[in-house]
Amino acid sequence: MVEELLERKKKLVIATDNFLPRWDGIARFLSEIISRLHKHYEIIVIAPDFGTYEDPHIKLVKIPLMKLLKVGDFPIPQFKRKTIGNVIKDADIVFSQTIGPVGITAIRMAKRYKKPLASFIHTIEWELVPRAMGAPLLKKYGQLFAKRTAKRLYNSSDMLIMPSQSISELFLWNNIKTKSAIVNLGVDAKKFLPLEEEQKHDLKEQLGLSSKDIIIGYHGRIGREKDLMTLLRAFTRLQQVNKNIKLLIIGDGIESIKKQLSSREGVILTGAKNNPIPYLQVMDIYCMPSLTETTCLSVLEAMACQLAVVSTEVGFIKSYIRNGYNGLFFEKQNQYHLAKDIQRLITDVEYRKTLGINARKTVVEQFSWDKTAYGIEIALNELLEHKGKK
Repeated sequence: MVEELLERKKKLVIATDNFLPRWDGIARFLSEIISRLHKHYEIIVIAPDFGTYEDPHIKLVKIPLMKLLKVGDFPIPQFKRKTIGNVIKDADIVFSQTIGPVGITAIRMAKRYKKPLASFIHTIEWELVPRAMGAPLLKKYGQLFAKRTAKRLYNSSDMLIMPSQSISELFLWNNIKTKSAIVNLGVDAKKFLPLEEEQKHDLKEQLGLSSKDIIIGYHGRIGREKDLMTLLRAFTRLQQVNKNIKLLIIGDGIESIKKQLSSREGVILTGAKNNPIPYLQVMDIYCMPSLTETTCLSVLEAMACQLAVVSTEVGFIKSYIRNGYNGLFFEKQNQYHLAKDIQRLITDVEYRKTLGINARKTVVEQFSWDKTAYGIEIALNELLEHKGKK
């Protein structure tokens, strides 16, 4: 059986509740690995219908969205058991990305049809779900439900592909004992590049900014768990002593948070951008105030652009950022600590440059999408071979 599968492209079904054209970390991850894995697999993607999107490397099975239902800023796809089951039963291997309606159904169908099942861990659901919700009661029960669901589903997978050793250890601590493989995410450091000062000034002006402005930036989803209100409060304090600063927010999300951000003078919201690179390149300081992350592609992309990063000490970020060497950490939800760190970087330009140089060096040496895709391919083939011998 295994020999027969190796003679042809294996049929890889990727099940995800986040995909293009809706841009986020999972969608960016999938776009990068699909462009590399399609040489070795016939790829079918099951994903929510977020609109028109075409990729010659895949067959896309779209799942309709539920009407009027969101969790935070996440549109929720419908549970389509029959549609998803019909795709899964013809698969050689199933690769789940999420545990929303698409991911949950795919995992259950993979177990029903006895298909090799790998799950990639993009988020820590029992941290993300309650923080993405508004009402306190929803937070409490959302956390309990998310943790129970995650444990059940991940323990039913044949393999978990983890973005870091620290996340793997966290899952073991929470009694999720499925075999795991560690595969770091990547960055295309040939695209995410820093600019010379003159080029940076020119690009600022092209984007309607002053070349004299110091740009503090963020890019990613505008969700409650990202805690952009702490960043806004820190920025407001900084405006009292810095007249030439701007806060540049690249992304989309919850309307009430966007409204609060846009009401402050000096804050620029661009909306989501398919190509965030020019906006990162005009930033001087990058901030990630999030309450929960795993790897955080946004931070890695900012580091690749040679930005000095100020971040909360969450997820894998606390492993690849060394405080004072290639970035700075501040205490969660502490606007005073954040403002103090940013002010230091505004004042000490040479220190800011040094952090940025070390940040890019870290990314170039440790993170690439080619390594990510290769690691995933090795893990999937190992799983396929192991299940084929049973």
